[in-house]
Amino acid sequence: MRDDFQQLADRQTRRSFLGSTSVSLGALAMHALATKDVQGADLSLPHFPPKVKRVIYLCQSGAPSQHDLFDYKPQLERLAGEELPESIRMGQRLTTMTSEQDSLPLTPSKFAFSQHGEGRMWFSDLVPHQAKIADRICRIRSMHTDAINHDPGTTLLVSGHTLPGRPSMGSWLSYGLGSENEELPSFVVLVSQGSATLNNQPIFDRLWSSGFLPSRYQGVRFRSNGDPVLYLNNPAGISMADRRRVIKTLAALNQRQAAEVGDPEIESRTAQYEMAYRMQMSIPTLTDFSNEPESVFAAYGDDARKPGTYAANCLLARRMAERGVRFIQLFHRGWDQHRSINAELPRQCRDTDQASAALVEDLARLGLLEDTLVVWGGEFGRTAYAQGSIAANDYGRDHHSRCFTMWLAGAGVKPGFELGTTDELGYNITEDPVHVHDLNATLLYLLGIDHTKFTYRFQSRDYRLTDVHGSVVKKILV
Repeated sequence: MRDDFQQLADRQTRRSFLGSTSVSLGALAMHALATKDVQGADLSLPHFPPKVKRVIYLCQSGAPSQHDLFDYKPQLERLAGEELPESIRMGQRLTTMTSEQDSLPLTPSKFAFSQHGEGRMWFSDLVPHQAKIADRICRIRSMHTDAINHDPGTTLLVSGHTLPGRPSMGSWLSYGLGSENEELPSFVVLVSQGSATLNNQPIFDRLWSSGFLPSRYQGVRFRSNGDPVLYLNNPAGISMADRRRVIKTLAALNQRQAAEVGDPEIESRTAQYEMAYRMQMSIPTLTDFSNEPESVFAAYGDDARKPGTYAANCLLARRMAERGVRFIQLFHRGWDQHRSINAELPRQCRDTDQASAALVEDLARLGLLEDTLVVWGGEFGRTAYAQGSIAANDYGRDHHSRCFTMWLAGAGVKPGFELGTTDELGYNITEDPVHVHDLNATLLYLLGIDHTKFTYRFQSRDYRLTDVHGSVVKKILV
């Protein structure tokens, strides 16, 4: 009963509550008690001193192949063409794309590997720029997830649940920590498409949804063509003073309506109008790269001059970090190589490798890596066996949820460190498994948040980003 009144109190003002309830001392007492609990929830954030102020999340949509990039397995070369042993597969459910194949032939990478950095990390020659920052990154080779298909996998990665409807991580942080810059959104999304031509998975707006949180906390996607945000410029004949008067009048009307009906979305709408007005001044400066020196473009690559490319988005993310945007999430499509992996994967890496490394180095150059965390990875990994025809050299790799690789760089994590091992075929984790929930719990921890206490009451239940799971991965922390 008390939980129900907490939910009610979150959506109603005192006036609207009294208007729809018989006036009694009991009703007043329950409303006051519930309101106190709601208003007091999570206002003590951060729970402890944070090591990270902001996050740049480089989501490689489609699942990069760890076998061809990071997780070198010489045994695959020795067993090339042999059937995946049942003792390794252990009855694992496969996707429909390979479950009916006549065989599951083990397939080594066609790309050369070498060791880099003081920790002697393995990198393929597809990612030479990331290899150069080996001593800056903390790599986890033992990631695993619950999903074997893209949509639930990506949804779990960003929201902590395989089904849509939960708030994304950026929305949770916007709700809990707010922004360091009132002129820009606290949660911004950038989407890019590379030169890979096959199997480009769709990116849905719900991946940066606020779910059941108030809509003011949803991510703001910047477009690559035209104005970064729709209706950024005033219509012809409308001045900034005119716009200011309109917003002021709307705010007054919304405030009156909010007092009458108690709908929290009215306050969200007012806040969004105000943010839109402030963005008219801040975004043109943010997206103007003309003051960037030539050395920066040389570091990120020529694509950094082309709006909407992965490189340009990485540079834009750095500029947002400079301005205090709390959570910046890049989605780059094209990693879903079910076929033609030997042709498609090099294209994908050419689009992303240099800029990913340049972003880390650029943040370090500006002193921002000391309180910024960069995360790189996809929703799951890819199989040690081939999908398609090896003879025709038109094969790829299927989805694999049991183990994959991600890396982090920046505040709070051990540089030049590698966690987790997989078996000799790169099929199962043999040491230090890290679930997606564990990763999310760790990211929250670095931001000063205890993931078990960071909750939001919805439909009489306390929800959190990590659901009922997750443990902080202390082995990677400084």
